[in-house]
Amino acid sequence: MSEGILLPPAARGDLLSVAERVARLDAALPQIRAVLEGERDAVAIESTLACLLWETLVQTSWCGFYRRVGERTLAVGPYQGTMGCLRIDLARGVCGACARTAEVQLVPDVSLFPGHIACDDRTRSELVVPIAREGLVLAVLDLDSPHLDAFSRAEADRLVALVGDAFANATF
Repeated sequence: MSEGILLPPAARGDLLSVAERVARLDAALPQIRAVLEGERDAVAIESTLACLLWETLVQTSWCGFYRRVGERTLAVGPYQGTMGCLRIDLARGVCGACARTAEVQLVPDVSLFPGHIACDDRTRSELVVPIAREGLVLAVLDLDSPHLDAFSRAEADRLVALVGDAFANATF
């Protein structure tokens, strides 16, 4: 499936309804899982997920990964979209909060999030999903959008399951 995944057309940047976004993600998930089947290399998984989730979640302006590279530091990994921050201290931002707590961060309005890092000033909402093993966050999946409230709990739950499965046997 080198040509990507098959989904109904949607324009990049559109904010579809929650029902449309969830239906689109539900249609993409079996295709994404099929592409990743048997892959164990974390970078290959991150690169593929960044690409295919970018195609699926058209409301995103940034879709990618930050990898844990030190006790208190994340470094940018594979992504699609605008320039990302190169390094993030775990004490700062939505990604830092996710890496510190190992909890999903669903932020409908980043201006209300204390310590939000504006890698892109156009970002208005964010969803960050931890990728953890034995209680240690090894990476986070970060999704940004220029729209307020661009991510739902239903999307977050599906992405938690996807990254859990995709990275279960990955080598970092």
